Amino acid sequence: MKKLQAEIDRVLKKVSEGVETFDSIYDKIQSTNNTNQKEKYEQDLKKEIKKLQRLRDQIKTWLSSNDVKDKSALLENRKLIESEMERFKTVEREMKTKAFSKEGLLQRERLDPKEKEKADAVDWITNTVDELSRQIEFAEAEIETMQGTTKRGKKDHAKAERISELEHFIERNRWHTNRLELVLRLLENGQLPAEKVVGIQDDVQYYLECNQEPDFEEDEYIYDDLNLEAEEALYNVRTEDQLTPSVEEDKQVKEEEPPVKPNKTPAIKPASTPQRQNSLPTKSAESPTSTPKYAQAAATVAPTAPATVTTVDENKEKPAEPTKVVSAWAEPIKI
Repeated sequence: MKKLQAEIDRVLKKVSEGVETFDSIYDKIQSTNNTNQKEKYEQDLKKEIKKLQRLRDQIKTWLSSNDVKDKSALLENRKLIESEMERFKTVEREMKTKAFSKEGLLQRERLDPKEKEKADAVDWITNTVDELSRQIEFAEAEIETMQGTTKRGKKDHAKAERISELEHFIERNRWHTNRLELVLRLLENGQLPAEKVVGIQDDVQYYLECNQEPDFEEDEYIYDDLNLEAEEALYNVRTEDQLTPSVEEDKQVKEEEPPVKPNKTPAIKPASTPQRQNSLPTKSAESPTSTPKYAQAAATVAPTAPATVTTVDENKEKPAEPTKVVSAWAEPIKI
């Protein structure tokens, strides 16, 4: 346990140092107007944020573990790293849009109004998808934190309900992300006019800003006017049912499967022929005593009766045919 705590302290110290370095480079970017220096500082900032992201992954592992009792410091440092990640995204976006800013602005001004509207719509979709992804990351972080603090064998109904809400929230964000990525693809391919994208911006923005409010009611028909059904099948975009298959469907599949009947090999009963053969001498012994000895000797030469035949139906047996005795005795001549 002491070894684990020492490792945690070492990582948290690296986080503190990394955040300090990140802030220093960030201030340099904001203070200079030289394009070449800004680009150099941006690369340095990118290296630092990657180091912080690796430390964040380690912190996430500890947050999901039950070996760590007090996770407040881990959670605080994780949020600190994620805030720095947001700052880096902002800087990166600004550097992309402001690179050769004068030329870029002039080029956009020279664009046809429709092309300019299309470019603005593309920027809006990209920023919206980024924000949805950020919300998903924070929701997943909260789920991992609650799961890590729950003791084994104990059920916390409040936490379970909150986790269920967050999972539904993540599912809805991914659903919107899939739709917006499809809209972006159609827009860039010229299959969807920019004015239709402008028509859904207010509704999507409302979802983005208010989706975690207690009285929030989602509009599930935001994208209906875009007629995305055919494109969903063409581009293999997953629908809500495919994201979370229902339990009822699984039950129906199981009910439709016929039960496998075990192979029963019928037991083969031993034939009762030996007993019937043993009974033959008994029957021959019951023959009349008046038969002479030489007649009995002659009878042994005659063919014996066949044994009782056992058919498939064990309850019915064919009676044995009576023994035919060929007599060798002739009546003596009377004197």
